[in-house]
Amino acid sequence: MGNYFKISHITSGFIVVLVGYSSSVAIIFQAASAAGATPAELASWMWALGIGMGVSSIALSLRYRSPTLTAWSTPGAALLVTGLSGLGMNEAIGVFLFSSMLITLCGITGWFQKAMHYIPRHIAAAMLGGILVRFGMDLFTSMQSQLLLVAIMFLTFWLGRIALPRYSVPFALLAGIACAGFQGLLHLELLEWSPARPMLMTPEFTLSSVIGVGIPLFIVTMTSQNIPGLAVLQANGYDTPASPLISWTGITGLLLGPFGGYSFNLAAITAAICMSRDADPDPGKRYLASVWAGVFYLITGVFGATVVGLFAAFPLELVAAIAGLALLGTIGNSLAGALAAESGREAALVTFLCTASGTSFLGIGSAFWGLALGIVVHFLITRRRTGISGTEIIARTAAQPAADTGRP
Repeated sequence: MGNYFKISHITSGFIVVLVGYSSSVAIIFQAASAAGATPAELASWMWALGIGMGVSSIALSLRYRSPTLTAWSTPGAALLVTGLSGLGMNEAIGVFLFSSMLITLCGITGWFQKAMHYIPRHIAAAMLGGILVRFGMDLFTSMQSQLLLVAIMFLTFWLGRIALPRYSVPFALLAGIACAGFQGLLHLELLEWSPARPMLMTPEFTLSSVIGVGIPLFIVTMTSQNIPGLAVLQANGYDTPASPLISWTGITGLLLGPFGGYSFNLAAITAAICMSRDADPDPGKRYLASVWAGVFYLITGVFGATVVGLFAAFPLELVAAIAGLALLGTIGNSLAGALAAESGREAALVTFLCTASGTSFLGIGSAFWGLALGIVVHFLITRRRTGISGTEIIARTAAQPAADTGRP
């Protein structure tokens, strides 16, 4: 019994939740606001996400005896900030269920690895970069109205990156909260300690929303979250089967999507915390750190309304700054992956610019059009340079080495 209450497991689990929430919960609030969420609906979102991540992390870690940690899709939430603009909450719920259905099908049928091979990696990276770039820019535009607050957060973040890189985002958040408190910018009267109440919301499916938002949400979740999540597991020597993990994240989304659980996927960065020697010198017992992370996720889910009130008390500039700082690394990695190969640079640039532009045609958002145009340009350029047919290009793309997906 003592093994279940080892302090290193509990500490690692707590850090996972602290880093996960402080680094990206602000983006989820922005996504919910884009769909016109009421405070009660936002609290239900946080309840669904906390419960879903908690239950799935505990269940999968105990089942496979590996530190299998689930998370919400931060890039997916970033996509929803722009994608859900103009849509109602019912259409948003339809998008969540459609994306989760695709994830479930990929896991159950084994299509996951095959389907992802048809999308060139640099194109997917460019689309992600285009989605996230506005958050990086908001970090600096927020300095115009709150220079001192954002500058202190910016400086604290980079000092943290030098001294304790794992905690640079939480340090920046704490510095921002302290500065906002001294400036009288915190509205703590909005903070209310009360459990969240789940709210069942009826889905509405429209062609423009499922194509323009649902498909990009599915692609972003799979390429930027599930693939790295599997890679982290296998890089640390855990041969956990991929299909059941993908299937259960999709099923969790189908069950909790009507309550606001927009996406569930394998964690990568936070999962690495549970896989370190700090969690346990014995790799065979590190799964207990993920179990404790699941416990803390459950607690944050139950008190989802309090989490909502806490972040509603923050000034908008603080929320924008912490979101931008948390996504700097992801933006940089996306751009590096998109532009690394000279042969794919033009197609990646088209994808990035179209996605970042926010352009919408036929009611379908820029993420989808950026992806579609990028793939077309990729095939045209590849055919011009090699002289092979489009069918052969697709076949060669699908035959990429399995290492590209993080699988052996």
